[in-house]
Amino acid sequence: MNMRMSVLAAALLAALALTPAFAQDAPTDGAPSTSDNHAAQQLAGQFESFAGSDANAQALVDGLRDGSEVTLEETTTQADGSTTTTQTTFQPATGALGYGNVKIALSLAEASLAGAGITEPTADEIAAALNGGTLTLEDGSTVDLGGVLTERAAGEGWGAIAQAMGFKLGEVMRSPNAAAHAADHAAVKVEKVAFAGGHAADHPAAPEHVARVDRPERPERPERPARPERPERPERPDRAGRPGG
Repeated sequence: MNMRMSVLAAALLAALALTPAFAQDAPTDGAPSTSDNHAAQQLAGQFESFAGSDANAQALVDGLRDGSEVTLEETTTQADGSTTTTQTTFQPATGALGYGNVKIALSLAEASLAGAGITEPTADEIAAALNGGTLTLEDGSTVDLGGVLTERAAGEGWGAIAQAMGFKLGEVMRSPNAAAHAADHAAVKVEKVAFAGGHAADHPAAPEHVARVDRPERPERPERPARPERPERPERPDRAGRPGG
């Protein structure tokens, strides 16, 4: 009996000793797990250049992942060397998204801005690419963006959203800027083809192929004149018999 109690006590002590180790990995009070934090940081690192800073990229990933308000900060240097920091806050049009959908949304937003010639977007431009808005370019022209999150919330699929912008989703996921460049290049190629077609009418048409002239027939050779028949030789006279014959 004492031996059985000793075995149970030893097993209970071993289980209690392992409990803190499992508690370190398990989230408490709804806090994200260690693996979630690592995934969020890794994804934010892919969009640091697009967002303008690591903090902005992390705010975008966390906001889209949780469906919570996103605040982006932008620092501007004045002519006198002083800096001014402004904040742009927006509520994502969709609810909480998985990390895969977060990556697709940010990639499409980056591609849509790159297609408009904006490769270093401001916080306001990023918000417009995600939730929709009108951008005013340097030349005074405007670009209306439907917002990839707004279109997604309306029930559009990611592939359809990419296609409406002139991209292929697979190309966007490989490289948003490269996809936008490929779309622009395709448009230029079409213009070149149309341009070349317009000038084709200015050139004279190639002359039609002239049929080869038949060679004149060779004249027939004249027939050779027939050779005159040889005259017959006169018959020799009979020899006279010998006398006394």
